[in-house]
Amino acid sequence: MTQHALITGISGQDGAYLARLLLDKGYRVYGLSPRRSGDSTWRLRALGVADAVELVYGDVIDLSSLIRALEAAKPAEVYNLAAQSFVGASWTEPVNTAQVTGVGALNVLEAVRIVDPKIRFYQASTSEMFGMVRAARQDESTPFYPRSPYGVAKLFAHWATINYRESHGMHASSGLLFNHESPLRGIEFVTRKITDAVARIKLGRARELRLGNLDAKRDWGFAGDYVAAMWHMLQQAVPDDYVVATGISHSVREFCEAAFAHVGLDYRDHVVVDPKFHRPAEVDVLLGDSSKAQRVLGWTPQVQFEALVAMMVDADLTRVGRE
Repeated sequence: MTQHALITGISGQDGAYLARLLLDKGYRVYGLSPRRSGDSTWRLRALGVADAVELVYGDVIDLSSLIRALEAAKPAEVYNLAAQSFVGASWTEPVNTAQVTGVGALNVLEAVRIVDPKIRFYQASTSEMFGMVRAARQDESTPFYPRSPYGVAKLFAHWATINYRESHGMHASSGLLFNHESPLRGIEFVTRKITDAVARIKLGRARELRLGNLDAKRDWGFAGDYVAAMWHMLQQAVPDDYVVATGISHSVREFCEAAFAHVGLDYRDHVVVDPKFHRPAEVDVLLGDSSKAQRVLGWTPQVQFEALVAMMVDADLTRVGRE
C-alpha cells in the first residue's frame, strides 16, 4: 500500500528536496499550503515535482486547519518544516517567529495527537539552539544557549517534541540540523546572497557585495543530503534526536573566497563590511558532531563544501544570465 506523507513548509528549500526524495521512494506526498499571496511553488517546479505533490490547505498557527489537513491526507509520516526561518528577521519579527516557529510546531504535534497519535512526526530543530556554544563540537548532549528569537522559538518546538514523545508515547523525532544550503536557498540567507552577488559581479550587473561579520563560522552542508537524514529518523523503531552536520566549519570569509574564486575573482576586490548587517547577538561558531546519526541512521554527508559553493554559484550564474 502506498505510504502517505504530509510536509509542512513544503514550499521551502528543505520541503522541496524532501518532497522529491519521498516521491522517488514511492510516497504519496501532501504539502500544507497556507493561503498567502506570492509564488510558493517555484522550488517544487525547479525540482520537477510540483505536479506530483498534492497541496492541502492549512496553517500551522490554526489548529483546526491542521486537523482537517491530517484527515484529508491520512499520512503515516508528518514532517514539520514550517517556520519563520530567517534568523536575521527574528529580531524584527519576534512575535511572529515565536508563533509560527514555536507554537506552530506545538499545534502540529497536538493535531497529530488528536487525529492519530500513531503518525510518525519529524521536527526540524536547528544548530541555532546551541547559540553561545558550550562545547567545541556540538552533539545531542551539548547544552543549549540560543542567541536569537529564532533559536528560542526553535528550542520551544524541540522540547515540545520531546514532551509529546515522552508524555503521549508518540514516535516524534527531531533533527538538529546544522546550516544546509543549496541553489534553492532564499536570497536573504548569506550563502545565496554571496553566490547571487558573485554571479551579478561576474556578469557585470553589480560591483560590490556588502556583508556583516566575515569571521562567523558555520558547519555548511547540502540540503539534498540532509533531508535523507530526516527520512531515516522516521524509519527507526525508536524515536530520538539527532545532530545532522558535516563536522567541518568554514567562515563567511572562506565562503566568499571560494565563491569568487570559482569565477576567477578575488573577493577582497568586491566585498565590503557593513556594520548594519551585524546581528544584535552573534553566534561566532557552530560545528556539529553527527557521529550518532552516522552510527544509528547510517547517514553521511555526500556533497563537500567546495562542491556545494560551486553548485550554488553555477546555478546563480544561469539564473542571473536569464534575467
